[in-house]
Amino acid sequence: MATKKLAIKTYGCQMNQYDSERIIGLLQQANYELTDDVKQANLVLLNTCSIREKADQKFYSELGRLKRVKQNRSDMLIGVCGCIPQRARGEILERAPYVDLVFGTLNVSRVLELVQQVEDGHEPVMEITDKVLDDDLGALPVSRDNDVTAFVSVMHGCNKRCSFCVVPNTRGPQVSRPVEVVLDEVRALADAGYKEVTLLGQNVNAYGVDFRPRHMDFADLLGVVNEVEGIERVRFVTSHPLDFTDHLIEAMGSLDKVCESLHLPFQAGSDRILKLMRRGYTAEGYRDLISRIREAVPDIALTTDVIVGFPGETEDEFLETRRMLEWVRFDSIFLFNYSERPDTVAPSLPDLIPHEDKQRRFDGLLNMQKRISLAANLPYEGQTYTVLVEGPSKKDPEKLTGRTRTNKIINFAGDPGLVGSFVPVHVTRAGLYALDGDVAEHGVDLPLVPLSL
Repeated sequence: MATKKLAIKTYGCQMNQYDSERIIGLLQQANYELTDDVKQANLVLLNTCSIREKADQKFYSELGRLKRVKQNRSDMLIGVCGCIPQRARGEILERAPYVDLVFGTLNVSRVLELVQQVEDGHEPVMEITDKVLDDDLGALPVSRDNDVTAFVSVMHGCNKRCSFCVVPNTRGPQVSRPVEVVLDEVRALADAGYKEVTLLGQNVNAYGVDFRPRHMDFADLLGVVNEVEGIERVRFVTSHPLDFTDHLIEAMGSLDKVCESLHLPFQAGSDRILKLMRRGYTAEGYRDLISRIREAVPDIALTTDVIVGFPGETEDEFLETRRMLEWVRFDSIFLFNYSERPDTVAPSLPDLIPHEDKQRRFDGLLNMQKRISLAANLPYEGQTYTVLVEGPSKKDPEKLTGRTRTNKIINFAGDPGLVGSFVPVHVTRAGLYALDGDVAEHGVDLPLVPLSL
């Protein structure tokens, strides 16, 4: 069978990246090989994100560029998958009739059959499923983008109904993957030489709530993954404060492979706004949770998501968000202006915030957070840490890059043969987004002393 070329562009979150790895793994069974050059590709797939309006705009702009390429390549197939098709469905073919294939987030396991249908029928194919297919929960071939760290999905979908969030519409209700399927994937990664796994889900803390009867929660899952020989580090994302149990906090403090790094979105510091967002917790409840986590894991590095300019947010309520950042002192944040999404509740709320006010609040928080983030990184200077080497640095391919257990990126000069190894690195400079260092003879992760601004 002749080899065909596949180009795939992935937008959005780690779950989309994981889906792309599975799509590539499946298509490689049909003799597709990856290319970065869409002009040489027989099949171009756009794996889309719909979390914000800007993501939609990027997708349609890219689709327009592909249309021009296809005008000179009549044999090229264009496919669209991911969150936008799951939400928009037939709208894509209406706006872009030159697209050959459209499928949703719950149809990944069907990609081989769908591509074959397009090739055999010579007409567009669209398949959108609203229920997770059994094959999607099972073991699919995965083409990883590196040989050191890997994503492992533990669930599909989300049962939360935050008023601003489109995920329940694009990923469906929560369905947890069977524990043995998760463990088989982790064990296979260990056998292949992987050292680190990141367990993925829209709300990993809720793992197992859909089991009947419920026989395992996320802390239990962390415990069994922690026992897999060969895997040395375990991370997870994303968490929801409402489902962050004492059992999970205890597991984070006691399991030796679970890293001291946590992404825990709080979104807003005002109780009224949190209620309008349907988040289910208060600002004081979030602070109490952070205190309990830090008591169990003193050296933990914290990151979060923040939305500014939610409908009706007053200046005083915005300042409550600012005070939350000052109190927690996150290592970094993902900051967003509120973006209206179709089929969510929030756009119908009164008192939408003008863009210029949202941007002013955004800029103010970002500038403050930059100071906090730099202050969080400065204590690393002069210390030595064990780093898992992942590969060449994106900023300087002549250097290597890796991460500490607290998920700090360190760039340093070293032999490419170190990739996949744990290496002691002495930090020589702390920057805002990454650290620089040199390979050291010995390395121990040291406790950090917070640096005040």
